[in-house]
Amino acid sequence: MTSIYQEIVSAKVNQKKLLAILLDPEKISLTSIKPLCLSIKTSPATHIFIGGSTFNGSNLDKIISEIKKYCNLPILLFPGDYKQISNEANAVLFLSLISGRNPEYLIDHQINAVPILEKTNLEIIPTAYLLIESGTVTAVERVSKTAPLKTNDIEHICKTAKAGEFLGNKLIYLEAGSGAQKAVPHEIITAVSNKVNIPLIIGGGIRSLEAIQKTFDAGADIVVIGTAFENDNRFFKHD
Repeated sequence: MTSIYQEIVSAKVNQKKLLAILLDPEKISLTSIKPLCLSIKTSPATHIFIGGSTFNGSNLDKIISEIKKYCNLPILLFPGDYKQISNEANAVLFLSLISGRNPEYLIDHQINAVPILEKTNLEIIPTAYLLIESGTVTAVERVSKTAPLKTNDIEHICKTAKAGEFLGNKLIYLEAGSGAQKAVPHEIITAVSNKVNIPLIIGGGIRSLEAIQKTFDAGADIVVIGTAFENDNRFFKHD
């Protein structure tokens, strides 16, 4: 069976762009899942990411199990910490916040996740996570107590991303943050895309179909839509 990561790499090689819907389980009720999944099924989404900065892990198994009843897209955990792990998902983005210097998000949460992950069948995908400044203090910045990378220092962002690749990460994730005022600038996306050889994920502050396409054109392999879809389940039906 082809792994989810192999499928992502294959898509990159074949220049097929991927789109992930990010669901915050803290904002989902079990009764809302069926209509939510119907909206996802009629969208161009290829993957579902699930996780949140402040979610305590409550009912995560039930939420994912219910999603699987109505939607057969791959479900990848996008955990804010080690409590957000569920064997009901297909894979986990094993994140290391390499843009910051808080050891909790560089290695501590990862260590705490080991005994939990060892009891699951989840595909584990090491992911270098870089927070990029976006014009506001995002939940990621508040919770992780780390500062985002400055958009005017593209060289430093590129070197950080490349260091993530050299460390053995399989994905690079540039994140403006939930509710970001500004998305990751296109010139940064292009520069990082040209610097690394592994798939590049971009999320945060993307609020229109045009913005999605421009993010792809800049070099993103996977675009993540969270708040825009969360606020309007008909997001992909607008012209």
